[in-house]
Amino acid sequence: MSERQKGRSSSRERILDAASQLVCEIGAGRLTLDAVADRAGLSKGGLLYSFPSKDALLRGMVERMVADALSEKAALSSALSHKTNVAARVAIEIASRMRCSRSADVASGLLAASAENPTLLHPVRDVIAQDWQALKTTSDDCDAAMLAWLANEGLRCLDMHGVSPLNDEDRTAIAAAVNRLLDNGIAASPLRLRDRESTEA
Repeated sequence: MSERQKGRSSSRERILDAASQLVCEIGAGRLTLDAVADRAGLSKGGLLYSFPSKDALLRGMVERMVADALSEKAALSSALSHKTNVAARVAIEIASRMRCSRSADVASGLLAASAENPTLLHPVRDVIAQDWQALKTTSDDCDAAMLAWLANEGLRCLDMHGVSPLNDEDRTAIAAAVNRLLDNGIAASPLRLRDRESTEA
């Protein structure tokens, strides 16, 4: 990469960093290119060279989040390759990391922005579809992997909309239950809840 290309790449990252900070502070709806340029320490012309519109900037933020997630996914897949149901474990771990970091605020802001421009979520839809397909085709216990993944996505959805009733104790218990499900799978002939209640009575 030439020095000129490095400079452009560095400027692009500064712009995306600045935009992410502002989305966390004021939301994507109130984000302006002038504010991003000021935060990034660039002229507006310098910003427009990389992102000619607000939609282009928001799309760039989504694409960077997806690229970061895919990079983490590759590293985790290697690290967890000795475990069962790897695809589900990787997807759940990445979602958990995002939920516990600044990325969660950025993701929530971008989700709100997607109400006006649904195409912003196309890269996210593609990754989710790929994860789901991997879950179905590579899992040691497909039912367990799908249920664990869906439980985690349900929690993430509650968090992103700011309506989760879970406390830290609940989250710890659910994480442990998900891990047990991925470790042990689903019993071939489990007792139904009603049968279990009658045997305990």
